[in-house]
Amino acid sequence: MDGSVRINPFLQGNYAPVRSEDDFELTVKGEIPGALAGTLYRTGPNPQFEPRDDNHHWFAGDGMVHAFHVENGAVQYRNRYVRTPKWEAEHKAGHALFGTFGNPFTTDPDYVGQDSGVANTNIVFHAGRLLALEEAHPPFAMEPETLASRGYVDYGGRFTAHPKFDPETGEMVFFSYSTGEMPFTNVVSYGVVDASGHLTRREDFEAPYCSMIHDFMVTKNHVLIPVLPLVGDLQRVMAGGPPFAWQPEKPAMVAVMSRAEGVASLRWFSTDRSYVFHPMNAWEADGKIYADVMKYERAPLFPNADGSRGENVGAYLVRWIFDLSGATDTIREEPLDDLPGEFPRFDERFSGLGYRHGWFAAQTRTGKVEFNALAHIDHATGRRSTWMLPDGDAVGEPVFVPRSAGAAEGDGWITAVAYRGADDVSELLVFEAQDLEAGPIGSALMPRRVPFGFHGNWVNA
Repeated sequence: MDGSVRINPFLQGNYAPVRSEDDFELTVKGEIPGALAGTLYRTGPNPQFEPRDDNHHWFAGDGMVHAFHVENGAVQYRNRYVRTPKWEAEHKAGHALFGTFGNPFTTDPDYVGQDSGVANTNIVFHAGRLLALEEAHPPFAMEPETLASRGYVDYGGRFTAHPKFDPETGEMVFFSYSTGEMPFTNVVSYGVVDASGHLTRREDFEAPYCSMIHDFMVTKNHVLIPVLPLVGDLQRVMAGGPPFAWQPEKPAMVAVMSRAEGVASLRWFSTDRSYVFHPMNAWEADGKIYADVMKYERAPLFPNADGSRGENVGAYLVRWIFDLSGATDTIREEPLDDLPGEFPRFDERFSGLGYRHGWFAAQTRTGKVEFNALAHIDHATGRRSTWMLPDGDAVGEPVFVPRSAGAAEGDGWITAVAYRGADDVSELLVFEAQDLEAGPIGSALMPRRVPFGFHGNWVNA
């Protein structure tokens, strides 16, 4: 011991929680188009109380939903905690009861095995329901206007933080990992919810090992589920080690199956050791599947299996190509861009289909985990354009909003939440989607900050 005080980086700066629930009329700068009407919902981790774990992880904080309602050029803000069973129990107790990721060894003994869901990763709208999501529990419904908590929605158990929506059928396609009663199993589920919100399919298969599978890909006819070597291990946890750790000796694989035939059609493809949190989009043509993904050489933000600190590396946009002809089970890879980034998004009216335009949060300064730029990539020309923030500022996930239901692909606006470090406040930014370089055409200034979070989606008025 060197006597120094270890400060958890996920409880400092703009990672630190904001525990007030507020309603604000925001100050608008520039002009927010009158045609932009609806709500940007965004969510992230926001621990209600000081965590029990010394090694508290960013991914484990209680979910808080932030809603920016835009109408007639004005913006209103509202935020509320997702009142999960965990949140309710801890609120009643007045302190934290659960360990990180529900770790039984750091959870209050009276609460071991009880629901530890945090619903902190994504928020989507489907079949009239606003759903707060994470990847170890069912979806949690919120009232769209008031953000009042409505409780879990049963789609057969665990869910994902990243369901995909079929633009033609209205189906919500999902998966879950580590399915079953015991933690850290290798069982993966694939499921479908129809446009009216009814579960129509859910079936399981076994992966080679328990991988943290954060996201997946869906095309018109196929589902692709990556199993990459960020590994969950119950025996390691029981020995006092990290729940999830980077183990590059494990194979990196992707399960590919027909949406119609399901698990019976499953086929495994292999790739080099790497990790992917998020794809941009995937589609199929000429007997092949193409998937554009943000690829890391190793999983960031997680330790090695022996508990030693891992290395945070950047993710780069690459294209994975799967040959369905049977000639090879190896994924071919092509680089698409050389700017590190994350949170890739696109015009989701083209989800699972061929597309041209994509956007992501980018890092133009090395050595930083935060994102200081937004990027637009035109896949038809290969041209990338960027907009960069001043030193000390950071920006989150860009969310595309089409100008109208019938607008051409990529014709619309990008919305994003930025953190202004010098003033310790946040700001909603609005850009012309294909002209990021011109900077925001309008913005709405917060009287306080919104902590760094994960994902959001726009819902039209």
